[in-house]
This record gives sequence, structure tokens and C-alpha cells, in this order.
Amino acid sequence: MHVQRNGIAVECLQGDIARQKDMEAVVNAANAELMMGGGVAGALHRAAGPELAEAGAPMAPIQPGEAVTTEAFNLPNDYVIHCLGPVYGRDRPEEELLRACYQNALHKAEEHHIQSIAFPSISTGAFGYPVAEAAAAAMDEVTGQAPYLTSIQMIRFVLFSNEDATAYETALAQSD
Repeated sequence: MHVQRNGIAVECLQGDIARQKDMEAVVNAANAELMMGGGVAGALHRAAGPELAEAGAPMAPIQPGEAVTTEAFNLPNDYVIHCLGPVYGRDRPEEELLRACYQNALHKAEEHHIQSIAFPSISTGAFGYPVAEAAAAAMDEVTGQAPYLTSIQMIRFVLFSNEDATAYETALAQSD
């Protein structure tokens, strides 16, 4: 699914976040230590190589909602923007912290004059955030930020499963 929001292309697709060759930046659903983990963090770290963890180490630990930027190393992108999403039921207020991830990642992208960015579904894996709720918050935040973005021309949500992609497509269709 592909739509325009305030002149910015926003799309959702099922795929591998580590294989987004046409995106300048990819977002890592990071852990606080910015180390290899499971899910998105594991996929990006495996593809980028050990330099990704080395580059993140001096910036760790990060707090829920925070975003930091590193090079992408062996990934086909220029940058990785690392965001620590909230653990559902533990980090409160969950929705505010999740929205901060997207907002702060977009701000980091703007600082680096990035034109295209790919997001995963932050906090919905091991951190337990319900996918439909996470998708609604993500789309609302991204479309709400769109009028203020000057560099970004394309925002892509890359979802691991077809079910997640459907949830994000539904949320995108309902956003305005």
C-alpha cells in the first residue's frame, strides 16, 4: 500500500528490513545497549557486521523513546537510526514512548538530510506491544509529523509478517 501524506510517500510492505536497498536509512528496533538481539536488531546487526555494535557502544545505554544514529556499514543503506521502544506493560506511558521513537527517528533523519527511511514495527516483538495498537500510534505520529519534514520524501514500513503488514496497511488507510 502506498499513499501520499503532505507530499511525502508513505508505504507498507511485508519484507526484510535489512534488504531495503533503495532507502537511505533503516530504523533498528534496538535494545538499550545497541547490541545484537533478536528480531529486527538481530537481522540488522547480522547484515551490517560487528562494526554496527562497535559504533553504537559509546552511545549506550539509550532510554525508551530515544533515537541515535550510526553508519550502516555492510547494509545497503547509509545510516541506521536506532530506537528503543517501550516494553508493553512495563515502560509507561507506552503509547507516548512509542510515538517518541518515531518522532525522534524522523528528527534524526532530518538532521542528516535523509530523503528515505524504512521503519520496522517497533516494540511488537519481544517487547509485547499489540500490533494493531502499535500500528495506529506509528501511523498517527508519522502522518502528524509529515507537514514539518523538509528532507524526507519517502517513509516505508517494512513488516516481517503478512499479518503485521495488514495491520499497518489498515492503520495507514485510517490515518489522515
